[in-house]
Amino acid sequence: MRLTVAELARLVDVSAVRTDVALEEVRQVAEVAKRYNCICAFVLPCYVRDLAAMLSDAPEVGAGGTIGFPSGAHATAVKVAEAKQLLADGAVEMDMVANVGFLLSGRYDDVENDIRAVVKAGGGTPIKVILEVHYLTDDLIRRGAELCVRAGAAFVKTATGWTETGATPHHISLIKSVVGNQAQIKAAGGIRDLATLVELYRHGARRFGISLNSGRKILEACAAMPGGAVEI
Repeated sequence: MRLTVAELARLVDVSAVRTDVALEEVRQVAEVAKRYNCICAFVLPCYVRDLAAMLSDAPEVGAGGTIGFPSGAHATAVKVAEAKQLLADGAVEMDMVANVGFLLSGRYDDVENDIRAVVKAGGGTPIKVILEVHYLTDDLIRRGAELCVRAGAAFVKTATGWTETGATPHHISLIKSVVGNQAQIKAAGGIRDLATLVELYRHGARRFGISLNSGRKILEACAAMPGGAVEI
C-alpha cells in the first residue's frame, strides 16, 4: 500500500503548541496546512480565533485547539469552559489532556468523568484525549485507553509533545490492543521524520500530531519520493 502526499496530509495535524509560539508561527502553521491540505492545524487556545480566520479560505482544513494543556490538572469545570470557548472561536477538533495525576492516584472514575464532561461539552466535536504516556506504566496506559473509550473520546493520543518521550511503536500497539476499532489513535511526541510516521502507522496510528518544522519536512519528504507517495 502507498500513501500519496495528499493522502498523508489528511492524517496530519500540524501544530504549534509551545509556550513561546507567537502569531507569526501561527500564520506559518496555517500556510503549511493550506499548502498541503492537512486535515487540521492546532494551536494554543488564545490563537484559535486567529487560526480559524486564517483558514477561512480553506474549508477542508480544520482549526483545532487544546484543553487542559499541558498538565491535564485543570478542574473539570475549567476544561468544559475551555471546550465551549474553543467552539465559539471556531475549533472543529479539540485535544484535551487527561488528568494524569488522578490516573496515577487510581482515581479512575474521576478521570473518566472529566473526559466525559468535555465530550458532552463538545457536542459531537471530535475529542482527542492525551494520556501523556511518558509518565505512565503499560498497565496505566491500558487503563487510560479504556477510560477514554468508555467516556466517548474519538481518539486516544499519546502525548502533548512537552515531555521527553511520546509516541513509540510499543505505545501505539498497546493502545490499539485496548481500543480496537472503538476509537482511533493519534500519535504525537517525537515524530520528526517520515520513517517514524510510517512505523507508527503500521502499528495502528491514523492521526499524527506534528510540529510545524517537522510536519513541513515530513510532507516535503513524501512529495519528493517517486510518484509523490510513501510505501506503507
